[in-house]
Amino acid sequence: MELGLAGRRALVTGAGKGIGRSLVQALHAAGVRVVAVSRTQADLDSLVRECPGVEPLCVDLADWEATEHALGSVGPVDLLVNNAGVALLQPFLEVTKEAFDMSFDVNLRAVIQVSQIVVRSMIARGAPGAIVNVSSQASQRALTNHTVYCSTKGALDMLTKVMALELGPYKIRVNAVNPTVVMTPMGQANWSDPHKAKVMLDRIPLGKFAEMENVVDTILFLLSDRSSMTTGSTVPVDGGFLAT
Repeated sequence: MELGLAGRRALVTGAGKGIGRSLVQALHAAGVRVVAVSRTQADLDSLVRECPGVEPLCVDLADWEATEHALGSVGPVDLLVNNAGVALLQPFLEVTKEAFDMSFDVNLRAVIQVSQIVVRSMIARGAPGAIVNVSSQASQRALTNHTVYCSTKGALDMLTKVMALELGPYKIRVNAVNPTVVMTPMGQANWSDPHKAKVMLDRIPLGKFAEMENVVDTILFLLSDRSSMTTGSTVPVDGGFLAT
C-alpha cells in the first residue's frame, strides 16, 4: 500500500532508540525529511550515519525551557510523532515525587509542549497535519507497579482525544497507538524473566509480544492520508490484550 509520505517533513521524539529509531529509519526510507529528537547525542550521531540527511536535535524534553529553545526554530513540520517516554516502575506505596514529576514531565507535559510548537506553525501556514502519540495498553489496564506509568498513559489517551477535537477544524488529525510489550532492547531486558513474561503472554490472545515493525507500521498508516478519516482514536497494537 503506497502511503504517499515522500517529500513531507516529520519530527520524531525519542528517536535515539527502540520504536523511535525504527520509525525514523522507516520514514527516511519512505522519502520523508526527518527531524530526530533525542536526549542522547551518541544515539543521534549513529542514527545520522545510518540515515544521512536526518536532522538531529539533542534536548532533554523534561526541561521546558531547553525544549522551547531547541524547537523554537525547528521550521515547518507536517508530521509529528510524540514517542519519547519513561517508565519508572514503583509499587503504589513507594511512589516518589521524583518519579512522578519525571514521568509526567516527559510522558505528558512534553507532548503538550512539543505539539503546541508544531501545531502553531501548521496553523500559521494553513497546512494540514497528522500527529501520533505513542501511548500503551497500560493506559486502559491496571498493571502492578505501574501506578505512575499507567496514569501518564491514561492521561495521554485523553489528551489525544481533546487535541483531535480542537485541532480537527484546522485539518490536523491526532491519534494514539497503544502497544503491548514491544521487543525493543529495553523490552527484551525488562521481560526476559520467563515467569514474568508468561503472566503477560497468557493475557494476550495471539500469545506473543509486539515487534517494533508492528508499531512502526501502524504509526506510518496513521501519519498517511490512507487514514484521512481517522482522528481521536487510540489504536491497540497488543495482540488482543485489551479485548480480554
